[in-house]
Amino acid sequence: MLLYIHIPFCDSKCSYCAFNSYVDKFHLKENYMLALSTQLEFELKRFDVRANSIESVFIGGGTPSTVEPKHYKAIFEKLKPYLMDNIEITSEANPNSATCKWLEGMYELGVNRISFGVQSFDKEKLKILNRSHSAAQAKEAILNAKEIGFKNISLDLIYATLGDTKELLKHDLETAFSLPINHISAYALTIEERTPFESKPYMSNERLSLTSWLFKNIKDRGFLQYEISNFGKYKSTHNLGYWLYKDYIGLGSGAVGKLRLQRYYPTSDVEEYINNPTLTKIESLSDEDKKIEQIFLGLRSCVGVSIDILNNKELQKAKILVDEGKLIFENDTFYNNEYLLADEIALFIS
Repeated sequence: MLLYIHIPFCDSKCSYCAFNSYVDKFHLKENYMLALSTQLEFELKRFDVRANSIESVFIGGGTPSTVEPKHYKAIFEKLKPYLMDNIEITSEANPNSATCKWLEGMYELGVNRISFGVQSFDKEKLKILNRSHSAAQAKEAILNAKEIGFKNISLDLIYATLGDTKELLKHDLETAFSLPINHISAYALTIEERTPFESKPYMSNERLSLTSWLFKNIKDRGFLQYEISNFGKYKSTHNLGYWLYKDYIGLGSGAVGKLRLQRYYPTSDVEEYINNPTLTKIESLSDEDKKIEQIFLGLRSCVGVSIDILNNKELQKAKILVDEGKLIFENDTFYNNEYLLADEIALFIS
């Protein structure tokens, strides 16, 4: 199974961010990390986690690099017996807070993959997105991570923003590929409720031709697109785990966990979470819910959709798409090679 750890603290709130994150609760950091440790003990029992059975760990946020490595130490100590050999352990980081000291501390704890929230190397675009770092800080942080010993380094880029041009995105890509990275996540700007951009829907401006051009340029650099937003010289174990519909523990305020046909939601209120980290809302899924999610996830990734989960009607629709060249059928699995059509294909089949 997988393990996700949510850190809800941020230096600044990005204009597009709808995640559970705060810029005014840093005084709660130490108590929050202790609560994470308490919840971890609870979830290890609830999920009946055996030794050497956790195959990936992902620390996300928020901004994990706003919390000093020493505060993660107790969690890593508790996790040690349950981690598989050669496990992928990822932490997200913002360039302005991922100092050499922080990177070194996380590396010593066992983190072996860093995902930097860069979003752009363009000064004006970073300002529009309300990012708290500069392009120079992003480049420096990535080079520092490589020097410290991280072999797997990823960065996020945002596209489909008002003002995006081929020239701007080309500069972002050229800068990214000049750095020692082997993975890129490219996300289209989406307007979410309760964000500063909610009142500015025009800030999102996706054009299919520009998106297709961007994806092609990333793939031309030898980065395999293995999900609609993810490209790499390798496939992230953690990312693949979600699309393969594996179980995952969700630690932290606003996280989500899944065990078979149940999802667990710890409270999104940070203070309430600290007071009672084992309190979770439970959502029960039906077999039909599971199938729909597997179809959706499979078609937007390299996982595909197994023939075994489709009923006769769905199977006939999938075969129509194969005949029309929209899907590929191999090894009893339907694969989609045009991820930008994933939603439409999923709706057609299901």
